[in-house]
Amino acid sequence: MQMKNQYLYLKFLSLLHAIEETGEFPVLDLDAKRLLELIAVRHFEGKSMTVTDAMSMSNIASPATIHRKLDVLRESGMISTDYEGSNRRTKFLRPTDQAFDYFNTLGSFIWQVNVMAN
Repeated sequence: MQMKNQYLYLKFLSLLHAIEETGEFPVLDLDAKRLLELIAVRHFEGKSMTVTDAMSMSNIASPATIHRKLDVLRESGMISTDYEGSNRRTKFLRPTDQAFDYFNTLGSFIWQVNVMAN
């Protein structure tokens, strides 16, 4: 069972790296990917993340690094920053359609690997 799980995970990573090499999606470093994942999960849960929330994630990186990664994600089209209502002081981070396409592609890889397992 352990060997099968290793194979499945490594196959998933192989598919992930293959899509990254096509240039279909922006190349993101690990910190940017982790930040994008957290923004998307919070959005999925209906709990929008603010820039301030992101900046306090010291388990990912320093605030300065997180700020740079937010810029990378914004410039690559993976996230947008929006205001809610009349409050112009708080920026909310949202995954874009491009980010959802990226996650959809990864989900299809998980599906493919799951089919291989059965």
